[in-house]
Amino acid sequence: MSVLNCSTKLLILEKMLKSHFPESLKVYGAVMNINRGNPFQKEVVVDSWPDFKAVITRRQKEAEMDNLDHYTNAYAVFYKDIRAYRRLLEEHDVINWDQVFQIQGLQSELYDVSKAVANSKQLDVKLTSFKAVHFSRLPTLPNTSSLMGSSPQLTYLSVADADLLNRTWSRGGNEQCLRYIVNLISCFPSVCVRDDKGNPVSWSLTDQFATMCHGYTLPEHRRKGYCKLVALTLARKLQSQGFPSQGNVLDDNIASISLLKSVHAEFLPCRFHRLILTPATFSGQIYL
Repeated sequence: MSVLNCSTKLLILEKMLKSHFPESLKVYGAVMNINRGNPFQKEVVVDSWPDFKAVITRRQKEAEMDNLDHYTNAYAVFYKDIRAYRRLLEEHDVINWDQVFQIQGLQSELYDVSKAVANSKQLDVKLTSFKAVHFSRLPTLPNTSSLMGSSPQLTYLSVADADLLNRTWSRGGNEQCLRYIVNLISCFPSVCVRDDKGNPVSWSLTDQFATMCHGYTLPEHRRKGYCKLVALTLARKLQSQGFPSQGNVLDDNIASISLLKSVHAEFLPCRFHRLILTPATFSGQIYL
């Protein structure tokens, strides 16, 4: 196991990961953020270098951590050889098994191998699987100028909006999520539509893996085209900065799937898997 601290190696890794799209997208997004200032205090672990077979991004050891904060305590995984990934999981000091955390990735064997190792350490594993989505390159995105009325203001999120986002996010409603949202707003691109009083009515933000997330419109402001406006504007913003514009959607979220189809987003052949792992010590103390 090696931690890649060299900026030159990290730039090389970024280029190497690009050749393994779409399965490497989560790790690629995290590595891009590391190479552009590392606002979320991440680092990269590989089984070997330069001929790596498995790579994991994780929070830096010296970064402040809350053992219940699975939002921030998140690992992204890409492997060329599933056996190399398992060996990394089993190696000492790669994963912090004493806290609640999540593992994200876009490969089908991720769950079975992670669960097998977690079971041996007596951790509970909860899997959520999503459709993985990628927006078209900038020139082919639909024009959104017709969606803009005279009243709404298209802008970005502020940390003052974090409490509203925490209350409306299906995964939110707790202290750890509130702190996580504040950090996302502070570190990464976001887009927001505000009413004539300056209050957010529709928004989306970007997470630590450069993934578009928490796209939401207040119920009383739906069916006005705001969600499409926000999604396409954020996708454009990410692409203008060199990032892939990726997202995830649950299979039963019919409204979002219809929206994505209407803007010709690409549904990827692989699925996005999010695993939340909980040591027995913290059972019943977390929000999933």
